[in-house]
Parts: sequence; structure tokens; C-alpha cells
Amino acid sequence: MLKPKKKLTKKEMKVDPLISTYTKFTNFYYNNKKYISYATTGLVVIIIAIIFYVNNIRKNNEIAAAELGKIFHFYDQGDYQSVINGQPEKGIKGLKSIVDEYGGSKSGNLARYYLANSYYMIGETDQALEEFNNVSLSDHLLQASAYAGIAACYERKGNNLEAAKYYYKAADEVSDQSQTPEYLNLAAKNYGTAGEKTKAVDIFKRIKNEYTNHPAAREVDRFIALYSN
Repeated sequence: MLKPKKKLTKKEMKVDPLISTYTKFTNFYYNNKKYISYATTGLVVIIIAIIFYVNNIRKNNEIAAAELGKIFHFYDQGDYQSVINGQPEKGIKGLKSIVDEYGGSKSGNLARYYLANSYYMIGETDQALEEFNNVSLSDHLLQASAYAGIAACYERKGNNLEAAKYYYKAADEVSDQSQTPEYLNLAAKNYGTAGEKTKAVDIFKRIKNEYTNHPAAREVDRFIALYSN
């Protein structure tokens, strides 16, 4: 004959679910130990890879910054061929080499900006456009300048509509009392040349209203009259 089931006390009722949960977890672990081990190992590998990647980026950034510092002398002198190709016989890397090796770092990206500008200065417009398009900088002033570089390339190639779009994008990128109205002015002129007269007039009016003291504002009335006809 079965004995009557013992009535659990409140204390035992509280402990019992804990034991039950622990038992379930233990059973789950032993039943899936192999997969848990794989997952843990995978997580460790990912963490190690991230640490290695971050350290590598930091190291590349430092090397690129050092190499970039050697080039500015030639850049200031307008020796753009040396800027691009360096002087290997003197152990000086050019920006092309720096970008190829360290382009993913912050300093490498800055090198790409100066490389693009150097190509533009020697008339290599397509090369300049390609490099400017790959520039990604956290500094808004420099990034705006990169957009303006793209615009200048399109303007040189006779594509005024694309030039206008990128000059306007440069103006939107930076809030600066000097550069913003200048980029807007260039955008408006290119829109006008491209036949987008309404857009040109709207931008000229914005310059007149928002940047009254900028030199670009002095000539907007003439262009508004020109493109309003």
C-alpha cells in the first residue's frame, strides 16, 4: 500500500524549483557540451580576431602618418609627381604607395585625399575623380573639400549637372561662414550652366539671405536676373 505523499513545507516549495532549474541546466549542458564548446571556442576566436584587427589598424595608422609627414614638403612646393610617386632612392614613399598599403587607416585615408588633389593638379582628372570618390573622412571640412574635388573633376569634364550636385553636397557637409557660401555659389553657377535655372536662382537667393557679408553675395543679384529671364 502506498504511503500518503508528504506535504511540502513553504521552504521546501521555494527550494524545489531552484533544484529543478539547476537539474535542467545540468542536463542541457551535458547533452549539448560539444556544441557549447564549439560556440565558446568560436567566440574566443572572434574576440582575438577583433583585438588583432584593432591593433593592426592602429599600427597601420601610425605608419601611414609617419610616411605622410615626409611628403608634405613636396606638396607645399607643388612637386606633385614626387608627392604621388615618392622618391624611392631616398626611402620616401609616395602617396600612391601609402594608400595602397595603408588606405584603410585614418591617416591612409587622409593620404588618399591629398593623392586625389595631386592627380587633379597635374591634370589626371579621371584618376583624381576615382580617388576623391573613395575618400571617407570624419573631419567635415576635409570631407566637404573632397566632395568639392569630385565636383571640380566633373566640372572640368564638362558635366556641370554632376558638378553642381557635389558642390551642393559639399555645402551641406560643412557649416562654415567662409566655405559653405562658396560651395553654394559654385553649385548655383553649375546648375545655371547645366540649364537648371530655377535651382540656380533658389541657391543664389539662399546665399543672399543667409550669407549677406560673404563676397559671393555681392554678385548674386546679377545672376538671379540672368537666370530669371
